[in-house]
Amino acid sequence: MTNGLDGVTAAETALSHVDGEAGELIIRGRHVEEIAGRWSYEEAVAHLWGSTVPLPARPLPAAIGEGRAAAHVAFAPLYGGLADLRPVERMRLLLASIGDRSPLAEPAHLVGAVGTAAAAAIRVARGETPLAPDPSAAHAADLLRLIRGEPASVAEAKALDAYLVTIIDHGLNASTFTARVVASTGAGLPSAVIAALSALKGPLHGGAPGPVLDMLDAVASPDRAVPWLTAALDRGERIMGFGHRIYRVRDPRAETLKRVLRPLAGPGNRIALAEAVERAALAVLAERKSHRRLDVNVEFYTALLLEALGVPRDGFTPLFTAGRIAGWIGHVAEQEKVGRLIRPASTYVGPLPEPRAAA
Repeated sequence: MTNGLDGVTAAETALSHVDGEAGELIIRGRHVEEIAGRWSYEEAVAHLWGSTVPLPARPLPAAIGEGRAAAHVAFAPLYGGLADLRPVERMRLLLASIGDRSPLAEPAHLVGAVGTAAAAAIRVARGETPLAPDPSAAHAADLLRLIRGEPASVAEAKALDAYLVTIIDHGLNASTFTARVVASTGAGLPSAVIAALSALKGPLHGGAPGPVLDMLDAVASPDRAVPWLTAALDRGERIMGFGHRIYRVRDPRAETLKRVLRPLAGPGNRIALAEAVERAALAVLAERKSHRRLDVNVEFYTALLLEALGVPRDGFTPLFTAGRIAGWIGHVAEQEKVGRLIRPASTYVGPLPEPRAAA
């Protein structure tokens, strides 16, 4: 038996391939660094879905924009009940209002609806009213406006596009596997997506970027990086943003995000501090953890990028969902074509009954 199902193949997919030993992430035949920072999120969605998910007759960006706008109208009566919930719980409530036969359950519309739900959840957390989407705008640019209440610059929209593309799909992770399990029951796309979101809510899956910023808060200045990191390791703590359960070398998504982040560097953010902490952490980890290479992962530069874009820390997981939704939809479509219930076996380790008496 394998705890955590490591090494167990549970599905075949044409969507993405993760090679942790080589440090590769392939998105339907293309390395992620070939497309992230170069393609819009809408272009990446169309590529990812390929022949797996039927594309709408109208252009995909327009359909996603329609989904954002229609979702805002549908969600508006629910906005007043979100205040006492956490951001992911707000998203879950909004998305639970989408029925299987709703126009918002159509794949392209659902991508837009999840973006609207993410932005609304973030704004409500700050005591602000959710804004109406612009269906004619590009997805990344409109999400930033919906979150911040002000237009995004070209560099900002490009940076968010790159982030959304890097996280569009990543093999059979916990939330994606959850989506496939629910899809295998025939429950329908909205139910599978809500289940995946619930899995993502767990801190072991979707909560890593925020603690990276907590670490930078504590380090505060480049000259404090080495002593702070050394003390953290002495206490047995993990250095957030370094190492990955799958990647044994550098996470290919990290360098892409670092590249699109550089144009945003300025006195109002901590990119220079983060680069100093990265250099210090790699040196300290190489010395203290020489038995295993621990390189920077996607969460490290995700945290810096989202902070530089003005996304609050409790909005990181909702925005991740807005990117990963395309992957979940693709996996649900693949699983529905398989048409077989996922039903693994278990090994019983409980007590056995007393032997039956002979007749």
